[in-house]
Amino acid sequence: MISRIIELCIKQRIYVVFLALALLLAGIYALRTTAVDAIPDLSDVQVIIRTPYPGQAPSVVQDQVTYPLTSALLAVPKSKTVRGYSFYGDSYVYVIFDEGTDLYWARSRVLEYLNQVSAQLPPEARPALGPDATGVGWVFSYALLDKSGKQDLADLRTLQDWFLKYELQSLPGVAEVATVGGYVKQYQVQIDPQKLRQLGMPLSHVITSIQKANGEAGASVIDISEAEYMVRATGYLQSVADFNLIPLGTDARGKSLLLSDVAHIQVGAQMRRGIAELNGEGEVVGGTIVMRQGENAPQVIAQVKTRLDELRSSLPAGVEIITTYDRSALIQRAVDNLFNKISEELLTVVLVCAAFLLHLRSSLVVLITLPLGVLSAFLLMRLQGINANIMSLGGIAIAIGAMVDGAIVMVENLHKHMEHNPQQDHWQRVQAAASEVGKPLFFALSIITVSFIPVFALEAQEGKLFSPLAFTKTYAMGAAAILAITLVPVVMGYLIRGKVPNEQHNPLNRFLNACYQPVLSWVLTHPLKTLSAGILLLGISLWPLSKIGSEFMPALNEGDLMYMPTTYAGISIGKAQEILQQTDKLIKTIPEVESVFGKIGRSDSATDPAPLTMIETLVQLKPQAEWRAGLTHKQLRAELEKTVKLPGLSNAWVMPIKTRIDMLSTGIKTPVGIKIAGNDFNTLQKIGSDIESILSSLPGTASVYSEKVAAGRYMLIDINRAKAARYNLSIADIQAVIKTAIGGSSIGNTIEGQARYSIQVRYPQTYRNNEYSLQNLPLITASGQKLRLADVADVRIEAGPPMIKSENSRINAWVLIDLQDIDIGTYVANAQQLLAEKLQLPAGYSIQWSGQYEYMQRAKQRLSILIPITLAIITLLLAMSFNTWRPVVLIMAALPFAAIGGIWLMSLLHYTFSVAVAVGFIALLGVAVEIGIILLNQFETLRRQHGHIDNQHMILAAQSRVRPIMMTTLTVVIGLVPVMWGDGTGSEVMQRIAAPMVGGMLSALILNLILLPAAYRLWHK
Repeated sequence: MISRIIELCIKQRIYVVFLALALLLAGIYALRTTAVDAIPDLSDVQVIIRTPYPGQAPSVVQDQVTYPLTSALLAVPKSKTVRGYSFYGDSYVYVIFDEGTDLYWARSRVLEYLNQVSAQLPPEARPALGPDATGVGWVFSYALLDKSGKQDLADLRTLQDWFLKYELQSLPGVAEVATVGGYVKQYQVQIDPQKLRQLGMPLSHVITSIQKANGEAGASVIDISEAEYMVRATGYLQSVADFNLIPLGTDARGKSLLLSDVAHIQVGAQMRRGIAELNGEGEVVGGTIVMRQGENAPQVIAQVKTRLDELRSSLPAGVEIITTYDRSALIQRAVDNLFNKISEELLTVVLVCAAFLLHLRSSLVVLITLPLGVLSAFLLMRLQGINANIMSLGGIAIAIGAMVDGAIVMVENLHKHMEHNPQQDHWQRVQAAASEVGKPLFFALSIITVSFIPVFALEAQEGKLFSPLAFTKTYAMGAAAILAITLVPVVMGYLIRGKVPNEQHNPLNRFLNACYQPVLSWVLTHPLKTLSAGILLLGISLWPLSKIGSEFMPALNEGDLMYMPTTYAGISIGKAQEILQQTDKLIKTIPEVESVFGKIGRSDSATDPAPLTMIETLVQLKPQAEWRAGLTHKQLRAELEKTVKLPGLSNAWVMPIKTRIDMLSTGIKTPVGIKIAGNDFNTLQKIGSDIESILSSLPGTASVYSEKVAAGRYMLIDINRAKAARYNLSIADIQAVIKTAIGGSSIGNTIEGQARYSIQVRYPQTYRNNEYSLQNLPLITASGQKLRLADVADVRIEAGPPMIKSENSRINAWVLIDLQDIDIGTYVANAQQLLAEKLQLPAGYSIQWSGQYEYMQRAKQRLSILIPITLAIITLLLAMSFNTWRPVVLIMAALPFAAIGGIWLMSLLHYTFSVAVAVGFIALLGVAVEIGIILLNQFETLRRQHGHIDNQHMILAAQSRVRPIMMTTLTVVIGLVPVMWGDGTGSEVMQRIAAPMVGGMLSALILNLILLPAAYRLWHK
């Protein structure tokens, strides 16, 4: 079959050349138009439901909104986790779906269930779906500030909400523009309860009068002089003066009462749950561009930046737009880094071929076919919708060395045929040389391709991270396998003509053979001793193997940092602003910091369920070339940790993209976390505190923080039903007064052009600023009786939940753990043992390890099943290639020896086992098998020709394969050197993939050239 394909391509070589040119043009087009990003989108398929419930405490939000929603949404098809957050005034529910679920199908299913459960919610609670965006959607952010002082924070917020937001949200690819910081304008009606008492006027009457005074109406049309006039009656409230003139009725003397007689009206600000700050210099208004799922990030960012530049001239004088985060710089660094590595690999591969063949035109065969294989991978990426990122480009990078193996072996074999059959017809000689090695080569390249089955089968976050790499490597290797039996023979026929250098005329080849021949002679004479030494070496390698730790993934350096400490529970908005400015100012003192954009609390987005205790500060760093000499990222983080030390803060320095993905997927922002599930908040807090004290002294713990789930402060108004009934007051009557007078009731909106501002009614602060004032809060019954709140209720202060988290409708408390100088696997194993000894869990309570540890365990279980299946498939392909089981058994038995070099190199570099390392070992499997195929295929050919094989035959056969084996090995090893010892964005992951391949290929080369002949000799004695 393979021989017939080679024969057909040589006969129709003109068509093959034209098809290759068409492939070249299509690949170049794909390369230029493929979307790019820094890393693959690792987010789960999830739908977010945000339900504002203004003025309500977290416990009320949990009981009346979050719990009904989460319990109903548990039944949504394909949902695997329903996570709920109950904050002051807001409920967030995250429905996380099984892998592969279509996002828009998921959104439609969630809407169906929302329609069923909405009737159970309070009228004021209106659930809405969040944007169709993912965890990597926060691609760009900016800050608005006015150093001239002409525009205050309320003006800047108005500018952002009613001008910039709409201009940017209309751009293609933008799902949402989230605003944070500043003051939202509000008309505040502060009613004097003493005046209401004097007039005997209930609060509800004032609210109704305001609502009746705010509205406009139309009255159809009037025909006048053959023209149509539309009738409109004005009536919107648009100023404080309009509010003052609202009629409330008349007093006992018949005098008209106006709202100004019983209330003070002012323009103020809504209660804030989020603050933005820049460089420690003061508050600003911030905006974040949330990109729609599947969009091209650089393109969206470029459109946003262009539009902002166009809008600058429309801003008030003195207002500036400052970029605080721009992912396009990270994307460009990541893509440029990988493209540079690929270019370096291409050059080194061609140089290796030239050094061994000493024939320029033979090297051109590789130079022509290799870029075509790479472009074929880009074409398939483009068709499948895979964007160019550090993982998809990394797949091509680790494939390049192996991609040229087919061309190398064919070119080298043609050289031998030209040396031994100089008189044969040129194209017949090309066909014979290509056909001779075509079948084993095709199977070898196919095995390299098949070896990546475990990577394809990874699921969830690890699957999304490595599937682009697996696809592009497979596409590249598949293209290389097809080109090896189609285009390579044709290109060889055109380029390799005339006289070629004899293999022994090359000093490099003579040196290799001179070194190998005596070693091989001794090995074939003493095969048992050789194999015993190899087994001993394998046993010794178990020692460094036992010392290597484990982690999910090495930390990806995104260039910028995010500072995410947790403050103490129940912090006030004023103190939060103070802490945010202090930390930003301290961070800005580090010379390597370009800008500091701090946020505490949440922005106006369903994708940001942050409590007021959570700081998220984006730290933009200067280019590394501008850093102090010798300063590393690790040292910079240590210096920041030392500089930013405030009482009550538990520091965490993390990467922006990865952390946001983790928080949306598991809720845990640190590498490791513990979720405690139960019912009672005090018990949950005690368990968390116990875990915190137990783990704080465990080696490797950088910080451990147990969320204080019962440390919020509540002013509890406990209504006495008996006393209320005595005055004919219902619970709802009293609660309505409490809700409006203390919390403030939003009773409508003013309409001023495009802007909408809420109207709030509440009592002055003197009636609600402490426990005593609340006890004396005036109440007026329907019959006109004048009471105090203390007459019908007890007012006291007690502790309660500052926010409530739940997972699958069970209340959670989380313990956040940051690590230092230890791998995740070792730390969690030690921590689990320590907790098993010292932690006592009450009945009905459970703990679950989460964060990156959760991913690591899932990947380990998946790979433990899939790698044996892959080895079985490789064994089957080998059997099809050789048509006998003996060489198959030898090659598979030699695979553990190939891993020896990878293990020792990992130990020397202090790497830990991770999914990236596992991918490197999986890639090594296929390439190591190829060495065995090249060598044993030659042994088997001689054995079939002579009926037996002796030591002399084996020496000649092995020496004839030294050059192609060395070339294929060195192209892989030297090709990966730029990846292995390079730096730049994405290098942390790529180095972990390359290390097992570099070390393993070196040990596979040495041990296969020695152990395989020894094992073959023993078998055939």
